Amino acid sequence: MLLYIDPGTGSMLFTVLIGVIGAAFYSIKMLFIKLKFAISGGKAQVGNEKIPFVIFSDDKRYWSIFEPIVKEMNKRGKEVTYLTFSEDDPALEAEYENLKAEYIGNGNKAFTRLNFLKANVVLSTTPGLDVYQWKRSKDVDYYIHIPHAASDITMYRMFGIDYYDAILLSGDYQIEDVRALEKLRNLPAKDLVKVGIPYMDVMAERFEKEGPGEAHERTVLLAPTWGKSGIFGVYGGKIIEALLKTGYHVIVRPHPQSFASEKELMDELMAKYPDSDQLEWNRDRDNFEVLRRSDVLITDFSGVIFDFTLIYDKPIIYTNPDQDVSVYDVWWLEKDFWTVGALPRLGCELKEESMDNIKEIIDTVIEDTTYAKYREEVLKETWAHKGEGAVRCADYLIAKYEELTAADEVAETEVVTQPS
Repeated sequence: MLLYIDPGTGSMLFTVLIGVIGAAFYSIKMLFIKLKFAISGGKAQVGNEKIPFVIFSDDKRYWSIFEPIVKEMNKRGKEVTYLTFSEDDPALEAEYENLKAEYIGNGNKAFTRLNFLKANVVLSTTPGLDVYQWKRSKDVDYYIHIPHAASDITMYRMFGIDYYDAILLSGDYQIEDVRALEKLRNLPAKDLVKVGIPYMDVMAERFEKEGPGEAHERTVLLAPTWGKSGIFGVYGGKIIEALLKTGYHVIVRPHPQSFASEKELMDELMAKYPDSDQLEWNRDRDNFEVLRRSDVLITDFSGVIFDFTLIYDKPIIYTNPDQDVSVYDVWWLEKDFWTVGALPRLGCELKEESMDNIKEIIDTVIEDTTYAKYREEVLKETWAHKGEGAVRCADYLIAKYEELTAADEVAETEVVTQPS
């Protein structure tokens, strides 16, 4: 009879095993240091074996988040080690003199590598540190989180950011929400730093340089997020059907996770509505061009909302389906997402009963000039220090490293001078 272990129990056992191994490893390490000190007659120095700067990415699509920071660190001669779960991560081919990119696999093997990592500073956009399989390493001094969109920091599943030491943010409302969560959960205050949004700075600079593109027929971009509350989860192919009836060119760009978590649905929709002169399915890694040649975006809670409106200065049409917030951090705050208040200022809501009038809605939202004023208002709320994001991130990382290594030198001296 085979022994079955459910995933929850398996994760718990894996965590216990990691804890036992970690404790043993740490004890042996300290014994070795003291022995080395004794043999050398008290003259041995403990070297800093930690990697100064580590970036961890759980997916190749986040290279755009990190590359501006890597570029700035490279310019300053600071070596960065980039650990990725994606075998085809663009970072692995990036030609930066001071970048060491490495594919570490995925699953338990990769998490074990992370859980025993030795580093001074770790920067990541991955939530759930010390909640699921990714545990804080005893040999990492400081964990820093950076969001991958200009929106609510409370849109992560519960406890997603609780155990980071610092978060790099772009708006005061994000800081207020994190402080409220810390108070409710009796957590120590994290270092919250408004740095801006490096990847949006790069996109904005590129758009300013390349311009709005050539004249084209009116084009609608449908870019839903994934899950039951996303557009396809609620409306299925009905919205594609309605868009095709407008006669406009339609680009469908699902969230990359949809092709993994909703594969059956994606296969069904792509078979029913194949590529044609009027309809195209877009899976480009770089979304710059598809955003540039679209006149209006239809989406739900996808982070692409803010790229489209704040960089390309265009309106949106959004759906607002019933969303179960009980699994998200915002549930603790008993308030709406900031995004809920931002959306009506950026465009028009699409309801199921108005689906047959979608052409009229598209025309109205594109031609209504009042949205431009509100876009500027939203930009000020969620995109601090425009154009300075990478510089400010690098400033913070380097300053924190220098602070930590100074403290490490004191701590290591205390270890080797302890009486036997």
